[in-house]
Amino acid sequence: MAWSTRELAEFAGTTVNTIRHYHRLGLLEEPQRRYNGYKQYGVSHLVCLLRIRRLVDLGVPLSRVGAAMSEGQVPPEVLREVDAELAAEVERLNKARADIAVILRDGAPADAPAGFESVAPRLSEADTSLIHVYTRLYDDDAMKDLKRMVETDTDPVNAELDALSPDADEATRQDLAERLAPVIAQNLTDYPWLLEQSAHLSTSEHATMQTITEAVVSIYNPAQVDVLARASVLAYQEVKPAPE
Repeated sequence: MAWSTRELAEFAGTTVNTIRHYHRLGLLEEPQRRYNGYKQYGVSHLVCLLRIRRLVDLGVPLSRVGAAMSEGQVPPEVLREVDAELAAEVERLNKARADIAVILRDGAPADAPAGFESVAPRLSEADTSLIHVYTRLYDDDAMKDLKRMVETDTDPVNAELDALSPDADEATRQDLAERLAPVIAQNLTDYPWLLEQSAHLSTSEHATMQTITEAVVSIYNPAQVDVLARASVLAYQEVKPAPE
């Protein structure tokens, strides 16, 4: 029995390009050619191809398949490595499915920050962008606290900040900052780690502060940045005890 490349691919449940790839990697021996120049595969090629496909289906990297084929077996430690990788992938897929279920349930945008699906409709585009940055800077406990801040924040001053024009005048900025400061101060009181964040950071404190500063300046307009800076100063003055 002899097969062409296409026939062998169909019989083995793979593709012609895959067979050619295995040839290039040296995993599958090149067959003899017929008088017309076409390749002629035999049973030995089919068996070899099916063995390769079995190892690939198990998740064995192609870089390890060649050694396994020549030695006749895959070392147990390789299978353990593959099993650990598969377990991690299963965990990732299960989490993705759980996240999708929450997104569909709450009608949240698909690109909402992980864990913030239920409050995503309440977030401005700028706030959403900043929270995405936060997910790379803070640990899970900190992100849960940030979500609680969003859930309990009903002060209309935040909507005013979102709508603030880039050319807002001095009086408007100062008034908004003074009304925003108590909101920030309350968060600092409820979540003291905001005053000393080192225990909740995924990177260095310097890198975190630099990233947040650059993100805020990039995401918010100049007037909003000015108001946030003023309000933060007022809030910290309100919360931090005066020196003795």
